[in-house]
Amino acid sequence: MTFSKLTSSLLLGTALILTGCGDSNSTSDKKSSAKSEQTMTKRKARASQAISYTEAGKTDEDHLWLEDVEGAKALEQVKAWNSASERHLKSGPYQGIFDDLLAIYNSPEKIPYVSYRRGQAHNFWQDENNTKGVWRKTTLESYMSDSPEWETILDIDALAEKEGKNWVYKGNSCFAPAYLRCMVNLSDGGKDAVTRREFNSQTGNFIKNGFELPESKGSTAWLDKDHLVVGVDFGEGTMTDSGYPMITKLWKRGTPLSEARELMRGEKSDVGVWPSTIENADGQDEIFVVRSKTFYTSEFFWIPQSGDNAFKPVKMPIPEKSNPSGQFKGQVLVSLQEEWRGFKSGALVSFSVADFMEDGKIDEIHEVFTPGARQSIGGFGITREALLMSISDNVAGTAFAFKFTDGNWSKQKLDFPENGTISIGSTNEKESVAFVNTESFLEPDTLWTINTRSMKITKARSLPSWFDSSEMVAEQKFVKSKDGTKIPYFLVHSKDVKLDGTNPTVLYGYGGFQVSLNPSYSGTLGKAWLERGGVYALANIRGGGEFGPDWHQAGLKTKRQVIYDDFISVAEDLIANKVTSPEHLGIHGGSNGGLLMGVMMTQRPDLFNAVAIGVPLLDMKRYHKLLAGASWVGEYGDPDDTGAEGDYIRNLSPYHNIVANTEYPVPLIYTSTKDDRVHPGHARKYAQRLADHGYKFYYYENIDGGHSAAANLKESANNQAMIYTYFDKALR
Repeated sequence: MTFSKLTSSLLLGTALILTGCGDSNSTSDKKSSAKSEQTMTKRKARASQAISYTEAGKTDEDHLWLEDVEGAKALEQVKAWNSASERHLKSGPYQGIFDDLLAIYNSPEKIPYVSYRRGQAHNFWQDENNTKGVWRKTTLESYMSDSPEWETILDIDALAEKEGKNWVYKGNSCFAPAYLRCMVNLSDGGKDAVTRREFNSQTGNFIKNGFELPESKGSTAWLDKDHLVVGVDFGEGTMTDSGYPMITKLWKRGTPLSEARELMRGEKSDVGVWPSTIENADGQDEIFVVRSKTFYTSEFFWIPQSGDNAFKPVKMPIPEKSNPSGQFKGQVLVSLQEEWRGFKSGALVSFSVADFMEDGKIDEIHEVFTPGARQSIGGFGITREALLMSISDNVAGTAFAFKFTDGNWSKQKLDFPENGTISIGSTNEKESVAFVNTESFLEPDTLWTINTRSMKITKARSLPSWFDSSEMVAEQKFVKSKDGTKIPYFLVHSKDVKLDGTNPTVLYGYGGFQVSLNPSYSGTLGKAWLERGGVYALANIRGGGEFGPDWHQAGLKTKRQVIYDDFISVAEDLIANKVTSPEHLGIHGGSNGGLLMGVMMTQRPDLFNAVAIGVPLLDMKRYHKLLAGASWVGEYGDPDDTGAEGDYIRNLSPYHNIVANTEYPVPLIYTSTKDDRVHPGHARKYAQRLADHGYKFYYYENIDGGHSAAANLKESANNQAMIYTYFDKALR
């Protein structure tokens, strides 16, 4: 069962000073302690003023030209900012960091993560010889050996060269159980929108006159070998305000897409309408459609293909704040984001698919697992014999196998290393072999196989130590936020760190969309920062999913300030305990975390000396009008609302809270031209507003790369090397 639910010349003004471009933060020109204290005092005194926009000769309308993504004028400005900033960001330690990171990213010792299909392990691999990557396969026996023998299925570099395209591979969907007919997703430069083309995984060729869909956001699902359930851009009036498909159709092989049968149509105000399939009691695929009304509320429909109600949608009677997430032994699994029929928010429950299809009702519900107050379900996957689940307890992982017999669920704890993160990797409901990954801040990833028929666990692969962690320690700390809530955070540093307030420290945060930040092993972080004497902190603030839906919903819409108070509390705790000081503390976040960074820069500029703002949302008055922004109104609130909700999000907007005569840290703002999820206009306009007021900043926009801001490994190494060079120069 698959359900999809769904991330001219330089206009100087008086801002970006080319002679230095912010070099006052370099090691050779640090402020004296007295000067630093004066600066921080000024920042704190003026921070309270940063609550409204001061024009400085420019209005919002004066910046709209920067929203023209591929516009000549906008790109010329971007290239000028890039050039000016690169002179700083690619100096000092940059080259050494870049070389180290590229060696890691290209290393043949990386774990080749796989999906398991009919006895074969499928992998997508990138290295210095395969910059765009290769889809390949091998047998499980070969994969478990020291030297697997790989067979190439599709070479993306060769395909891109042949077709003259900057293809970025975005995965495939193959028709089970043969897995020969596959829909391959190819993105131009890394965008979310992809071209979908039918491919034969045995011959290695695209199928002539096969299914092919032009570039679009959306999704498809196989119903049988000759039918696809399709949700894409069908032309004018078929996409939502969020930029996702509004219509799902059934498309028969050999017929034009224009003749596909419409199954369901949503509303233009919806986030999107998504096709999916589910097996019935006889093992045959049935059509299901998910109508996402908002980012967090959906309706779920079964589309019968026969009988008196053929092709008339039957609504599944489950909460709108829930997510059907698979099927095991005839039981549909549902993750709850609100209380339902006596079951708590955050629980996983199940019901019989056969009973539902008989009369459209759900009579009996079974509890699979209900997390405790400081627990959450980290993820789960289904094999032929078991439901595998990772559970986070105080942000530390465990794993269990669940089975359903005689109308009841039972669980068995699995023997994986604890006190880190356990992730359920690739599973296949038609296979017995699954993959599980374990890691922590200082222990490299290890990939395990588990055979759910025998319950035997075998170590398959592990990363080498990309950095020397032998003299480092990772510890969990807690601090009370402004409202008294206990906030956990992790601290990673050398064992002999001196608590004298001088340690260069990077604090990372996200705080949104129920995304959990768990301990993870990062060669990038270790080699570029920790091994060079830096301290790293990871904040598990509200808005995330570390403690389930309630932890996330505590910071929705007009309650969002608690997220920022949590992050401020962690920063203040680092300073109070003399891990660091404002002069040596930097912060980093991307996407929603980029919004967090923008808010921190405008609310508490006194706390930080460096702010890296990645692929961010920053104009919260117009975010819902840009690309996928309308889909996030459920998270942030509606700026067009005339009441408290609209007032709150408009006043929060970092782009509008840049004011004159304030001691801001010099930020690094980075984004991607090809990001068709979070509009690059956010970053561009924020930079220009800083320019309007005469503030220094660094700016880098990758011309390709999508929302990840990098389309290949070399671009990734370049981006990360510039980020850590920025922190190195600002915080030491």
